Amino acid sequence: MLQPKKVKYRKMHRGRMKGTPVKGSTVAFGEYGLQAMEPAWITARQIEASRVAVTRCIKRGGKVWIRIFPHKSATKKPAETRMGKGKGSPEFWVAVVKPGTMILELAGAPEDLSKEALTLAAYKLPIKCRIVKR
Repeated sequence: MLQPKKVKYRKMHRGRMKGTPVKGSTVAFGEYGLQAMEPAWITARQIEASRVAVTRCIKRGGKVWIRIFPHKSATKKPAETRMGKGKGSPEFWVAVVKPGTMILELAGAPEDLSKEALTLAAYKLPIKCRIVKR
């Protein structure tokens, strides 16, 4: 699963997901892309699940680019813990995705197969996505 090798601080603020992305909103590498329509945190597990779904569907027929990376650590407090006593420990890594961010890109596969693969990848993600052609 994806996660940073090293971070300056273990625990991060939650932040906000306002606005549109500054970069990474166009199909830059492949022919088809999966574009986010809503803001969300996408976990490393969800990114990996969508990548596996695409690679299984195209069967070594093309190349896949993952355009997002989980840089942010998300913390959780243990179950049945009272309020207070500080922030929880880091449990998983998330990528902050704004509406319009390109999540995956695909090249080298026929159009119908590419669209099917990206549809399967979209099912693995917690947000609405659309398939974009270069």
